Amino acid sequence: MPRVRKGAARTQGRRKMLREARGYYGTKSRLKQQAKVALMRAGRNAFRDRRLKKRSYRSLWIVRITAACRMRGTRYSHFINAIQRAGILLNRKMLSEIAIHDPATFDHLVEMAGKKAA
Repeated sequence: MPRVRKGAARTQGRRKMLREARGYYGTKSRLKQQAKVALMRAGRNAFRDRRLKKRSYRSLWIVRITAACRMRGTRYSHFINAIQRAGILLNRKMLSEIAIHDPATFDHLVEMAGKKAA
């Protein structure tokens, strides 16, 4: 049985890998093995950071809500607890957007939370 060599498939695979690594610095965009390592690392970091992005956004929303609450003389934890007991179903993302773009509505929410807490 004759020996079979990869031929065109090998070239196509290398070309595909180098096309994906285009724009990388130095030999990472030019040599097959370096590109392979760089792509594996990039894929691993992208997978991890898609999850970290969600965490960092949530912490940003919490910081914004905390700042808005402090300006109105209350604490974040008291505000969130009171708002949940009042039955207001707004998530932290929406609360932070309201605090930034519509301060009057946020004032009203703080008042409602204050009444529920008292």
